Amino acid sequence: MAKCPVCGRPLKWETLIEQMLILPNFRELLKDRETFLKTLEDFVFKCPECKEEFYGRTLPRGEAEKVFELLNDFKEGIDYERKVVRLKLTNLLALEVMLEEWDRRVKRRAP
Repeated sequence: MAKCPVCGRPLKWETLIEQMLILPNFRELLKDRETFLKTLEDFVFKCPECKEEFYGRTLPRGEAEKVFELLNDFKEGIDYERKVVRLKLTNLLALEVMLEEWDRRVKRRAP
């Protein structure tokens, strides 16, 4: 899971995405995976714990790709007026990773 590159504390993806909601073209970013990922990598985030800033390129790319998919799967998960992410992205991401691991284990055991 994503961690602050400065203090090492775990980060919540919903909090990170909320920081990106200041971008005037955020809705447009969700239409193209590569544009979203490039913008995320260049975006300067602020850790909610230590208050230090860091670039999104320090976040796990695989997780960022899955967050992009989740945001597109659950279109109503963002309240643009209040600039709040309603989805518990971190929990959904953890569940998805657990299901992928379970699927891998089941496939290994299958004859």
